[in-house]
Amino acid sequence: MGSMNGSKNDEYVRLLGAWPSPFVLRTRIALNLKRVAYEYLEEEDTLNSESVLNYNPVHKQIPILIHGNKPIRESLNIVMYVDETWLSGPPILPSDPFDRAVARFWDVYIDEHCFTSINGVAVAKDEDERKAAIAKLEQCMALLEETFQECSKGRGFFGGENIGFIDIGFGSMLGPLKVLEKFTGVKFIHPKNTPGLFHWADRFYAHEAVKPVMPDIEKLVEFARLKFNTSIFK
Repeated sequence: MGSMNGSKNDEYVRLLGAWPSPFVLRTRIALNLKRVAYEYLEEEDTLNSESVLNYNPVHKQIPILIHGNKPIRESLNIVMYVDETWLSGPPILPSDPFDRAVARFWDVYIDEHCFTSINGVAVAKDEDERKAAIAKLEQCMALLEETFQECSKGRGFFGGENIGFIDIGFGSMLGPLKVLEKFTGVKFIHPKNTPGLFHWADRFYAHEAVKPVMPDIEKLVEFARLKFNTSIFK
């Protein structure tokens, strides 16, 4: 992407990731928004990767951003680091302390409730368990619809005129959501039930920082078939 600027930033940037990961996607979108040049290194076997074990010995997970020789771990932490380190491109987090706290709150909510519900649908052992996970995920979408209306203030994104912290946090989950919609027949983002999110998703997909790195849905479908040995994907 674009060039890095400032002596502090003139260090080689690498990203260890895996293409299906929504958490890696967050990092790539943030780097693209800031027009940061970086090398992307695909890690096919993260559990046995020497690089992953070396740079993240505690959690042994991706994404890992390596700025010079300094590793930064955890997707939301990386997004905040990118926002604070590179001044090129639009700000990702709001400048107002309260608005920043609100954005961080909702991204944590997305991880703790929405993503866990997505995973809950995928790994459900029976129909009752799956229905409960679907109901919880629908509640998440309803709450995020309200949040979008409040945070966007009539503009295109949670962050206002451009993609912000909540957009990146939730937008990275659109691929897994579409995969679940395909297999369950449930429309989690619907023009009637969640009209704000429905149109927001189109804008998010089309954004220049997102479009080049958003995984292909059919590839995600095949990945889900291989990863999850549950009846929903058979």
